[in-house]
Amino acid sequence: MELKEWSLTASPFLTPGRPKVFVSAGAGPYQNMRAAIAGIDLSPARGKKVLLKPNAGRAALPGSGITTHPEALAAAIDAFREAGAIVAVGESPISGVTTLEAFESTGMAAVARARNCPLLDMDARPFVEIAVPDGEVLRSLKLCPELLEFDIIVSIPVMKMHMHTGVTLAIKNMKGCLWRRSKVQLHMLPPIPGREEKPIDIAIADMAMLLRPHLSLVDGSIGMEGMGPSAGRPKQLDVAVVSADAFAADAVSCRLMGTRAEDVPHLRLAAARGAGVIELSGLDIFPGTWERWASPFAPPPASVSIEYPEVDVLDKNSCSACQSTLTLFLKGYGKKILDYFPGSRPCFVIGKGHDSVPPGAVCIGNCTIKHKDMGIFIKGCPPVGSEILGAITGRPSFDILDGQGKTEEPLSPKD
Repeated sequence: MELKEWSLTASPFLTPGRPKVFVSAGAGPYQNMRAAIAGIDLSPARGKKVLLKPNAGRAALPGSGITTHPEALAAAIDAFREAGAIVAVGESPISGVTTLEAFESTGMAAVARARNCPLLDMDARPFVEIAVPDGEVLRSLKLCPELLEFDIIVSIPVMKMHMHTGVTLAIKNMKGCLWRRSKVQLHMLPPIPGREEKPIDIAIADMAMLLRPHLSLVDGSIGMEGMGPSAGRPKQLDVAVVSADAFAADAVSCRLMGTRAEDVPHLRLAAARGAGVIELSGLDIFPGTWERWASPFAPPPASVSIEYPEVDVLDKNSCSACQSTLTLFLKGYGKKILDYFPGSRPCFVIGKGHDSVPPGAVCIGNCTIKHKDMGIFIKGCPPVGSEILGAITGRPSFDILDGQGKTEEPLSPKD
């Protein structure tokens, strides 16, 4: 099949000279974002179709640090509407998460409804496959079709550390424009001989050569430190960062988080290929005193392992999606499920590298399918925590927040 040649056009918001970055702080997610956006001339958006791409990749509560704050999204909708744009909000979440449920739980649906702004499930229609010219590990990408139908794409991530990629900001947020489970491809690539970088980092750099947003609005109101993207701790910073150069926005965000863009492999690799500017000395950042708002985020662990005192976890060659899912599940339900394993310690298995697993193991995700007859198997890439809960208890679970919220359903085995 012949692949389509395509890439996003140059940003209409870029101005001559050094990339400009605008930072605002101390006034809450809505006012911070409006103040930072005010540094950008949005007049090129008049009459254009604008797709706002927040991070709504999981069903999470507002202010949890997992997803974009709904008021930051509201500020973006209002700013572009006032500029005369035709605005919609779109997302393609992780496998196992329903897009519209994620919009509801995160509070984004409420702010969109209040403004009569369409919400788009970007997984609803067939993908468009495009070539990745000169990709080091990617030859093609399956894109959600909306990417080709809107004039302007805006990335609105939440500031987060990431257990495998260091940070996840405006550039990595564009991974949510990849169609359905094709996102997983970036996690499953084999090591590249002679390269010290992880394949996932090289893949994101490949992706960034095509999927650079026209405008980046980084929500730093409540971010996530430690074991992001979803199993870390909320971190309140109360800032917003805006730039027409996504790499510049990510570089300033990194500094506010206490790290350096040069130490984030996917940013360093793509910048070296000419995708954007990450050296702070090469940016014009407003106001000049912006660094006073920096507050270091706890870094992700040097080596990722899941430890929970009441269960055994076997993890070999898993990706961050399954690691985050299992961590959240054990945080929410680790003690409550013990009655379902009388006389033994529950054993959870994730990752594709296992030659064998113990009898009775809970095998999580498609990578463990070859061991499905050894115990309990939950398909998915990854499954969500509510699916794991249902498989163990034998009862459907309707907790779309996967243990992050309150559930009233009984968990003890029936007599």
